[in-house]
Order: sequence, then C-alpha cells, then structure tokens
Amino acid sequence: MCLAIPGKVLEINELQGLRAGKVQFAAITRAVRLDLVPEAVVGDYVLVHVGFAISCIDEQEARRTYEILREMGVWEGELPPAEEPPPEHSAP
Repeated sequence: MCLAIPGKVLEINELQGLRAGKVQFAAITRAVRLDLVPEAVVGDYVLVHVGFAISCIDEQEARRTYEILREMGVWEGELPPAEEPPPEHSAP
C-alpha cells in the first residue's frame, strides 16, 4: 500500500528543464517534483508520494486528511498543535 500526503504549493521553479517547487506539509516544507501535475499553481494542494506530486486536490480534502492523520497520531511531533487562543497580556 502506498501513502500520498497532501501539501500546499508555495513556489514553482524550473530545475534543469524539470518542473519542481516547494510544498508545505503543515509545519514541514519540502522540495517536490511537479512534472505530473502541470495544472498545479502556487496555492494549490497536491498529493505527494515519494517526492512527486501525483494529483491536485482541494483545500477541504487536504485539511480533512491532516485531521485524520492527527487523530491517528501518524504525524505526532511533525504537525503543530491545534490552534489555541493567544495568551492574554496583563498590564504592568
């Protein structure tokens, strides 16, 4: 069984004639090949398997997948904690 993880495309570059870019997976950013998803643009979410984006998905599906991975404990220590309200500041 293979696992593809969703990530958000932050930038796209041409490297030696190959399409690549930076993709963010929650708190982690990695270089990813984008040759298989020529339609992907900055801001899109892609499914990545072993360094290759294999398809585009929508943001809602990406967030749903992150939540499932968080519930399973798969990314424990890799994902930032669930958002908490900022601490209140007291006047000096």
